[in-house]
Amino acid sequence: MIIKNIQDVAAQPVKMDGARDVTIRVLIGPQDNAPTFAMRLFELAPGGHTPFHDHNFEHEVIVLDGEIAVLTTYGPKPLQKNDVLLIDANEQHQFKNLSVTAPARFICLVPIDYQK
Repeated sequence: MIIKNIQDVAAQPVKMDGARDVTIRVLIGPQDNAPTFAMRLFELAPGGHTPFHDHNFEHEVIVLDGEIAVLTTYGPKPLQKNDVLLIDANEQHQFKNLSVTAPARFICLVPIDYQK
């Protein structure tokens, strides 16, 4: 068993093309010898966003704080604290912080091989 506090995991800038004012904390991942999944915390500064992108695997998300929109080819969907969603494999998506004053945070679970 591994127990950590979010504050003990260093935030790193997201370096994907198209990302703006986003950090990631790999809470559980390869560094913990996790066999199947990685748990990541994304923090979006006011107005920050991930790139519009897709993956060849599904992933799950839970919103912890803030007002976030997930943009897909079907348009934007508003999300708020405690909302959860499943993003299908190959579904294009982007997360955007709708606030210009407050940060937003979400947890994203992905296959461990993606995080390596």
